[in-house]
Amino acid sequence: MEDRNQMQKINKLLKLEELGQLILSIFLFSQLDYSWWVFPACLLLPDLSMLGYVINPRVGAALYNFFHHKLLAIVVLILAYWLDSQMLGLSGIILFGHSAMDRALGYGLKFNDDFKHTHLGWIGKKN
Repeated sequence: MEDRNQMQKINKLLKLEELGQLILSIFLFSQLDYSWWVFPACLLLPDLSMLGYVINPRVGAALYNFFHHKLLAIVVLILAYWLDSQMLGLSGIILFGHSAMDRALGYGLKFNDDFKHTHLGWIGKKN
């Protein structure tokens, strides 16, 4: 029972960390020269990668994981800084913020057997 309580505390701590990263993405967005409506309008765009599931779970998981991996967001942000590109900066911030938001809500990177099977466990009830 103590292990379960400790696991729940760690899970909450990790979700707080992700929430902090989402707040960081909002701060970084505020440093760009875009209207505020752009952030919420673009925040769900990385979920278009789920369209890969129309082909099959393996392609869906690969596309989803590619666009939800924070290293991609960081690489895009570094390129944006290096190339002095606000559009790339926006893209990196959206990728980073979206991934943090997903993980704060309990959605993780996908295994290729089922959309609901993530690195954070199963979403909903396992069928």
